[in-house]
Amino acid sequence: METLENLLRFSPSSTNLQPWHFIVAGTDEGKERVAKAAQERFAFNAKAIRDASHVVVFASLIDASAEHIARITAQEEADGRFAADPEGMKARANGGRITFSGIHKFDTRDQQHWLDKQVYLNLGQFLLGAAALGIDATPMEGIDTRLLDAEFGLRDKGFTSLFVVALGYADKDADYNGRLPKSRLPIETIITRV
Repeated sequence: METLENLLRFSPSSTNLQPWHFIVAGTDEGKERVAKAAQERFAFNAKAIRDASHVVVFASLIDASAEHIARITAQEEADGRFAADPEGMKARANGGRITFSGIHKFDTRDQQHWLDKQVYLNLGQFLLGAAALGIDATPMEGIDTRLLDAEFGLRDKGFTSLFVVALGYADKDADYNGRLPKSRLPIETIITRV
């Protein structure tokens, strides 16, 4: 799990904002807490959550606050990212985060969508990394995020859940979808070469 957790930690994000939090459930009790969000209309996902080796809850920051930006900048400074020009590089890094966050908060008014997109960037890297390690990973948006947020107190911490990823090794005999051929649009339909 350490390698997978480092995939989550070191994923790129716009201006290195890192607007995410993850809950890794590897015990039966932990997976059962996550499975509470797979009830009623999402009940079809409960078995996958319970049967997984581990389940990761991906949560997005609700607001790119000045405090969050300061925490990122302080961590970068502690990690030595500004050594070549401490004041100048720190000011540029911090200024970039403040500028882009401000654009999305005040100008385009889509900050939550922008923050969520950063978490989806992380998901893409996570899925590719898990596959490279030979681990099956199934992302699921079919969860009740309000229940999941309440179960883990995410909103009180400034986050909201977006989706979960079940990890493990698929039962090839039971995985009906896994035995089917992939079906995607033709390459000529989705790519324009210039």
